[in-house]
Amino acid sequence: MSQALPRTDFNGSGLIRLLAGLSLVDSAGSRQFSAEELGRWLDVADAITLHAAHGAGAPIVRAARHSPQPGSGAAAAGEFARVRATLVELIVVSCSPDGSGSRIRLPLPRAAVEPEDAATYGPYRRFHLALQSEMETAIRALRGGIRRALADSSARLARLAALDEAIERILAARERQLLATTLPALLEKRFQHLLAAHRQALSDSGQGDEPGQWMQPGGWLAAFRDELRALLIAELDLRLQPTLGLVEAWRNEAGRQR
Repeated sequence: MSQALPRTDFNGSGLIRLLAGLSLVDSAGSRQFSAEELGRWLDVADAITLHAAHGAGAPIVRAARHSPQPGSGAAAAGEFARVRATLVELIVVSCSPDGSGSRIRLPLPRAAVEPEDAATYGPYRRFHLALQSEMETAIRALRGGIRRALADSSARLARLAALDEAIERILAARERQLLATTLPALLEKRFQHLLAAHRQALSDSGQGDEPGQWMQPGGWLAAFRDELRALLIAELDLRLQPTLGLVEAWRNEAGRQR
């Protein structure tokens, strides 16, 4: 049985929709990523590298004599699904209050700590960055493995593998910096917004603050935790899209050979 894969959608990602739903970005800001915008990310050396990868697939293409087999595409899809499920489980377990079974634990305020000391975003930024590192390591290995398999398949897929390798090499550092700075900064805004609303509600009701209650059902930090978990999964799917494109290309090429 073939694995059901999420659709590849580079311009309408779930991450953008979630951020827009939380009023952290303008939904109009999720405009299509054009070739002109990509060009701003590439310098002359990058452009030469891409041109060479696109046009110099001949040695790789000549070595790839086999037609892609449907079973191979299904195996790639299965591995993709396995890695994604593993990372989703890591996110979900890490975001649970007890964090049992995960080496990355969600920061929890201690009841004895003063509210001002407990309400700091730094631990959550580090938590986010730790999970980003796990995603990046696993996805890099998955993408490289599928790319190597493509290079041993058809001529078209070998050329695609060479081009994807060049694109990853050029854009990986930029992507890492963007995701490691922009997303935690946006989440910090959401953290501060929920905290301010919590404090205002306490002020209106005349109640005291108890950090030990923040993670209880209905608590402001529990709400932030739920949003953080959803955004991490959406970020994961965004990071997986180039690899999903390789898997879909493999399946499509196998279908053409039938």
